[in-house]
This record gives sequence, structure tokens and C-alpha cells, in this order.
Amino acid sequence: MKGTVANTSRKKCIVVIMKQSETVFDEVRVLSTIHTEVQQRFAGIDDLAHGWEHVGRVYTLALHITEREGGDRFIVGMAALLHDLGRTAPHTETRHHADLSVALATTLLAEQSVPQEKQVAILHAIVAHSFSRGVEPQTVEACVVRDADRLDGLGALGVLRWAVTGAVRRTPETRSYHPQDPFGEQHTLDDQHYMLDHFPLKLLKLEATMLTATGRSLAQQRTAFMRTFLQEFKYELELL
Repeated sequence: MKGTVANTSRKKCIVVIMKQSETVFDEVRVLSTIHTEVQQRFAGIDDLAHGWEHVGRVYTLALHITEREGGDRFIVGMAALLHDLGRTAPHTETRHHADLSVALATTLLAEQSVPQEKQVAILHAIVAHSFSRGVEPQTVEACVVRDADRLDGLGALGVLRWAVTGAVRRTPETRSYHPQDPFGEQHTLDDQHYMLDHFPLKLLKLEATMLTATGRSLAQQRTAFMRTFLQEFKYELELL
């Protein structure tokens, strides 16, 4: 009789353990699934400055920062992968790309049964990454993702992305720089007409917006490179 009771108890314990294991959320699997999904969605997007290359760098950099700053690695990784997903939406969409990213990410997170509290944190980090959206990060994870995204606009990669973006968005009136005032020392800055104006107007200001110690350190190094680039640019112009 005692043996029967013991066997029954063991069976109940096994069932409970199996049910608990079935409800454990597999973050590694979901992160891998989303990584593949986002890469596929960007496959047809012709945007060298904001395409999959950019997303992949931000993802890697965000994980690098969170290893040093703390925070939930899953939330950081998911938000980094999804932060620009709105750029894969049809060009007929008029909403801000960060808002579109939140909308598309909401669907993917629900499909993957991501816990509600983590969904909220991921979506906040997505909308808070945007320079123009103006939402201030309220969590460590959001700070990390924003720093990673802005760091990709600095350094050698930043110069490359600046040139690519300027060439793509140019109009017949766009010039590389102001002919009499290349470095914006006297005229009102206007990066729609003068590509080089984008440095003092935005890029050189990014260092001051970093929210993590790791982000500030990397931004300092990358901004120094950009200032060296501008010094060389000035030197070469003076020889003309």
C-alpha cells in the first residue's frame, strides 16, 4: 500500500515538473527566431544606412554595452533587432518609423508569447531610441539601445552612413558644403542643402547625449575620429 502511494506521488511530481517545464519561456529560441525574421524582412530593403547592416551592428553593440552596464540581455537584444523594423513598412505609410516599429514589433512579440512585462520594456526601448521622436528612456535597457543606435552614427561608420544618406536624400539644390562657409561658422545650418552641415547640426552633438558610461567612452573615441576627418577635409579645401 505504501509503495502504491509513493509511486502515485512520484508520478504527480513528474507531471507537475513537466507542466512547469512546458511553461518556461525560451528566450534564446525567441531571440534567434526574431533575428532570422528581421533579417528576412530587411532582405528587400535598399537602404545602406538604415538596413540590416545597421540593425546587425546596433544589435551587436547593444549586447556589448549591456554586458558592461547591466540590464536584461533579452530585452536589449529584442529591442535592438526591432528598433528600425518600421523601415520595412510600405512607403505609403506616413507614421514615424519608430511608431511603425512599435506596431510591427507588438505583433511579433505576441506571436512569440513574450511575457507582458518584457513586451512593455521592449516596446519602450524601441520608441525611445529615436532622435526625432523625443521620448526619453526610462530603463537601463532603453538607455543601452539608444546609445548603441547613436554610436552607429559616429566614427568611420558614421562618416560612411552620412555620405550614403546624403547621396540618397539629395535634391537638385543639394551641395556637399556651403561654398563660402563649409563648416557652418557663419551661415544658418541647413543639412538639406549642405551635406557637411549635418556634422555640427547633429553628428557632433551625439556624444553629449550618451546615457551609459560605456556609450560615452565609445562616443568620445568615435567623435574624435570625426573631428580628425573634418580637420583633414578643411586642410584639403584650403589647398584648392
